[in-house]
Amino acid sequence: MQFWPGANYRSLTGFRDKMHSIAIGIGWARTARMGHTKAKASFRMSGLPIYCERIPMLTLDHIAVSASDLPSATRHVEASLGVPLQPGGVHAVFHTHNTLLGLSDDLYLEAIAVNPDAPKPDRARWFDLDRFSGLPRLTNWICRCDDLEAALALLPAGFGKPVDLARGDIRWRMAVPQNGVLPFDNCAPALIEWQSDAHPTGRLQQQGCSITNLEVSHPESGELEALLAPFLKDARIGFVAGPAALAAQMQTPGGAVWLR
Repeated sequence: MQFWPGANYRSLTGFRDKMHSIAIGIGWARTARMGHTKAKASFRMSGLPIYCERIPMLTLDHIAVSASDLPSATRHVEASLGVPLQPGGVHAVFHTHNTLLGLSDDLYLEAIAVNPDAPKPDRARWFDLDRFSGLPRLTNWICRCDDLEAALALLPAGFGKPVDLARGDIRWRMAVPQNGVLPFDNCAPALIEWQSDAHPTGRLQQQGCSITNLEVSHPESGELEALLAPFLKDARIGFVAGPAALAAQMQTPGGAVWLR
């Protein structure tokens, strides 16, 4: 059984035992802080010891709708939500491009696809876009943190390694797996750390849209929920057992709709 690349378990019990060991380490760190000591929690992930004084928290940053081409992704979002998207830009390194929609609560939505006018990158594209097929759909959710390397140190290797990126005066680091595939069949969140004061939400026009619920479906949703529980506290995000898929309930000027 394999939940992410490089992390194999012979049974579900083995997976839960590893999650339990993480929980013990995290609990130790919290207890130490409450007691005003400098003791560090230690536990092992991927065979290496991890020392942690503070759990880096994850915050929902944006969601991504993918398609074989950008016009299709944009039309899917606009038809679903009833509002227009704004031009985005092109991404170096991964050679994709996007359009954008500002959402309430400092969130945004991006429609994204491979940029046909750019050369093929020398590595797999993010969001598993090299293998995308089928109809446009919601494919990814992205969480920000203030210490990407600390978060990755506490998560399985399949979440990727930091890649430095920039567009204009906006700079960020994104954790991208070498093969482009995120854990749990791309249902785990991608992780981002913004490195400039500029953020896309500050430049996007509000269209009266917000995310009220984000549903993460996966056959092993319980394991994903347990893995993220120490890092993520957001009542809008729910995990359900089912085929690998994402769905966002959105409040729009025309009422509540589901974006899939």
